[in-house]
Amino acid sequence: MHKSGFVNIVGNPNVGKSTLMNALVGERISIITSKAQTTRHRILGIVNGDDFQIIYSDTPGVLKPNYRLQESMLNFSRSALTDADVLLYVTDVFDSAEKNADFVEKVNLNPAPVILIINKIDLIDQTKLEALVEKWKLQIPRASVLPVSAQEKFNIDPLFNRILELLPESPPFFDKDQLTDKPARFFVTEIIREKILLNYDKEIPYSVEVEVEQFVEEEKLIRINAVIYAERDSQKGIIIGHGGKSLKKVGTEARKDIEAFFEKKVFLELYVKVEKDWRNKDTKLRNFGYQLD
Repeated sequence: MHKSGFVNIVGNPNVGKSTLMNALVGERISIITSKAQTTRHRILGIVNGDDFQIIYSDTPGVLKPNYRLQESMLNFSRSALTDADVLLYVTDVFDSAEKNADFVEKVNLNPAPVILIINKIDLIDQTKLEALVEKWKLQIPRASVLPVSAQEKFNIDPLFNRILELLPESPPFFDKDQLTDKPARFFVTEIIREKILLNYDKEIPYSVEVEVEQFVEEEKLIRINAVIYAERDSQKGIIIGHGGKSLKKVGTEARKDIEAFFEKKVFLELYVKVEKDWRNKDTKLRNFGYQLD
């Protein structure tokens, strides 16, 4: 008997969905920062065993969109409700069900089995945790509730075992040696974007997108040219920094992580261009791989 299915991870921004995904997959598939809206795409991470294949799907945090990019991000989250064999609704000890009550209602109406995960339990005491468990049982009554700490990898094994129990019988959907559905270039853009999130404040990280223009793999070296798109000239100046110092720092940090990811030496060149109001331009968003209505 072989089990296989899609396990989709949904929830509000900043509750630790990407950290949980990486803990379950055992690889660094999704970028993680403490800033909201870090995940913009729907990213698959595939875990294979002799008699199972689990396809995890990390999605952007559910939010009320202010521009077309955020509408696309919400589409990724909604689509995760339609094709789930198992749904992981992730909350944390600071989260509130009222934030996105309409999305919680959609989870309640979804026919797939739901595991409600309360993350970051290392940050509160047992009494508060018990109260939270009871509160969430009222919100999504049919869900099984499991407290975890994705950061500390606490309760990840019981979660994995429960997912395996709920998976339907099915042949694998992907080759057994496949780790993700995304191409190599995608992970380069995500690593660069992560460094931008970590190195710049305010609006900058949310106003930029990264595109790999060249990815040439040689025997001992990968040559990469990537463009960072900003929305305004002033943002371009901030990203580059005085004498190119800020951009160089981002490039160095990204190169080290890309080398670790591909286990190969990397030559990385970064450029900054201005694409005014790209977050509201459908053609540009589609070029960057976002799905729109």
